[in-house]
Amino acid sequence: MNTKIKVAIVGYGNIGRFALDAVLAAPDFELVGVVRRDSQNIPDELRNITVTNDIKSLGKVDVALLCSPTRAIKDLAKSILSLGINTVDSFDVHSDIVALKTELDEVAKKHNRVAVISAGWDPGSDSIIRTLMLAMAPKGITYTNFGPGMSMGHSVAAKAIDGVRDALSMTIPLGTGVHRRMVYVELETGANFAQVEQAIKADSYFSSDETHIKQVDSVDSLKDVGHGVQMTHKGVSGKTHNQLFEYAMHINNPALTSQFMVSAARASMKQQAGAYTVIEIPPVDFLAGDLTTLIAKLV
Repeated sequence: MNTKIKVAIVGYGNIGRFALDAVLAAPDFELVGVVRRDSQNIPDELRNITVTNDIKSLGKVDVALLCSPTRAIKDLAKSILSLGINTVDSFDVHSDIVALKTELDEVAKKHNRVAVISAGWDPGSDSIIRTLMLAMAPKGITYTNFGPGMSMGHSVAAKAIDGVRDALSMTIPLGTGVHRRMVYVELETGANFAQVEQAIKADSYFSSDETHIKQVDSVDSLKDVGHGVQMTHKGVSGKTHNQLFEYAMHINNPALTSQFMVSAARASMKQQAGAYTVIEIPPVDFLAGDLTTLIAKLV
């Protein structure tokens, strides 16, 4: 009988809650525990699960799902890799992925562990689709249009601004890979809306897109975690033009993110030490089951 992969969920926000469902549904995983800052106030669904504020107290952990904000990932991954634990994250700042991979690769190799970075849906599963499109038509242009839907990373970034009690950032596709950010903020008492608006627009999450900030009484009354993507690649195969590929999905954002992170955690156990983006990993490594059976089923 194969030994199950021992996994810890680090962080219990939007992604962490859905990661719990994905781990419990995976037959080849064993949930060792949940790591969260507040280990005293335990929600009902965690009553029979070990909850701690220190991953070292969980004993043997093969891989940690880092369900934490993107800006916390680098330091968190380094600390957990140094404990001899694989890490998987959904780091989502595209322009910083190469730098993160370089830093974590050094730490992972030093401790003979594996880090799988940016393993959400974009970056993540969409990255694999873009790679396959280029393999089929190497010359051409790919347009990735997100939404309309809630961006978790952008919402967290907006909520982190001083004076913001809660925030919702909606991504609106304008076509050809261009997007508008509609940000709805619920302010703390006494906060200055103009200052909040300026700070959000200056943040690197928003500074490169058309961004509109709206003050609302209740962000919770607006929230819908649905999202989606429409990807189009028009290119050339050999000398043949007008090759058109399209890919679309409409999703629950944290549910898909956490499910792919669990699949990446499985893949991490099959790699040599180092840091990887998902396009560097054989797709079959994300799947549970016997390799020969998977080949017979999928090829």
